[in-house]
Amino acid sequence: MRSTLLTLFAALAFSFQTFAAPRAEHVFIISIDGGKPAVIAESEAPTLKKIAAEGAVTWQASTIFPPITLPSHTSMLTGVGPGKHHIDWNSYTPIKGFVKVPTVFSLLKAADPAAVDGMFVGKVKFRHLWLKDSVDVFDFGGPQSPEPVAGTQEIEKDKKPSQMVAKQAAAWIKGNKPRLTFIHFPDVDTAGHKDGWGSPQQKEAIKVTDQALWQVWQAIKDAGIADSSVMLISADHGGHDKTHGLDIPDDMLIPWVAWGKGVKKNFTITAPVTTYDTAATALWLLDVPLPAEFDGKPVTSAFE
Repeated sequence: MRSTLLTLFAALAFSFQTFAAPRAEHVFIISIDGGKPAVIAESEAPTLKKIAAEGAVTWQASTIFPPITLPSHTSMLTGVGPGKHHIDWNSYTPIKGFVKVPTVFSLLKAADPAAVDGMFVGKVKFRHLWLKDSVDVFDFGGPQSPEPVAGTQEIEKDKKPSQMVAKQAAAWIKGNKPRLTFIHFPDVDTAGHKDGWGSPQQKEAIKVTDQALWQVWQAIKDAGIADSSVMLISADHGGHDKTHGLDIPDDMLIPWVAWGKGVKKNFTITAPVTTYDTAATALWLLDVPLPAEFDGKPVTSAFE
């Protein structure tokens, strides 16, 4: 009898583990391109600062080297460093093809083919991360076709403003209640290259981007999924003068903010956080197994 009961309890425990609900039903990864923590601190960004105060935050997270947009975002969305993902260029170059390692989107689809996910971006170069059948919508000023387009300088300079990205993403969130969404705001980086990191113009871009962030946050609430969602807000790099790419704190330090279900409130993260931990945290929240090759680890200290 005792042996039978032990077997039954073991089976029930296994069943519970197998079918346990994910820590979050919906995860939103939001990147403020060029969002240097020191400049954010000096800028008008009430939404981001409120989210950070309500959740868990470190303003001392690190990006990868080199701290440039496409390699950094690739690490953010693949959980591995450049030595493994091999994206070492920073422009849309169709002949180079797609990233050769799984993304958070392809890993989610492998675990749950019915999961709804999407990417809303302000730079066309993110097409390099659009693996076949990995996202339900890739939006660059509107939903895009999977067929590559010519990588010309004119296209590369064509950036979609954060407000447009937010408007597209917000409507889709309310209509689809996705499991996983990546949203990229380009304005802060654009202003940094044009007028300098910490310039009045860049601080104005942070204000405008913060308003875009509010649109997304409000859409999550309007969709009725705020109680089962987590937002992970970060950046790909900082900057100095009118550029970035050096192994210096100005370029390497980024914010990392978690808000939502299970997140500790008014909590300062003291453990080291690197950009590839974003991918690991998103998958951990969605109960998707992490590949053994991952460099990233879930930022578990930010959660209850």
